[in-house]
Amino acid sequence: MIRPKHVAIIMDGNGRWGLKKKNSRNLGHKRGIVRVEEVINQSIQKKIKFLTLYTFSSDNWKRPKIEINFLLNLLENYIDKEFNNLKNKNLKIKVLGDISKFPKGLKTKLRKVEKKTKNNTLMQINIALNYGSRQELINAFKKINYNKKRIITEKLISNNLYTKNIPDPEILIRTGNTNRLSNFLLWQINYTEIFFVRKLWPDFNKNDFNKILNKFNQIKRNFGAI
Repeated sequence: MIRPKHVAIIMDGNGRWGLKKKNSRNLGHKRGIVRVEEVINQSIQKKIKFLTLYTFSSDNWKRPKIEINFLLNLLENYIDKEFNNLKNKNLKIKVLGDISKFPKGLKTKLRKVEKKTKNNTLMQINIALNYGSRQELINAFKKINYNKKRIITEKLISNNLYTKNIPDPEILIRTGNTNRLSNFLLWQINYTEIFFVRKLWPDFNKNDFNKILNKFNQIKRNFGAI
């Protein structure tokens, strides 16, 4: 079996699931955490080395303030509850995105998690927070321009992205019955196999995840060759 090194997921549909079940978007966000834990455990079992989760987009600030606050509190509570568990499982946590707009307490905890897990080796979990791929590219070009680099190469751009030293994902999964990329990893997915899933994220389970891994294993990847 060909194991992907890197799987990325757009976890879409939490709010719609919550509205459908209990008329509460927040309920869907809470249930989505259960699926995150399940996919992390399944990724460990399948020996996937990198898992990237689109957790909070730079466009999510357009949502009602009460929902934004709930999401940020949910993230902070998850860190408080699961930090030691993640560390003890030998998981490395990496934040992708600009968290400068986040509350001070949350920023401190995120940086602490990164620092305390930086030497862990079993799997790296990339949490995309206040992330937008276009802004990521703009920031990369600003850094290149600041350092007066004259010859632009793909490697130079990649080395100035949030995902420096992270292999491009072989698989991108989007749940929620929506067939778009929503400004996620646009540079990194040039040869990624994309799987759009009808299920809302809280209904996505390890069997769905395993089916996608099995489908990936049947794909002949030519990268432009024959």
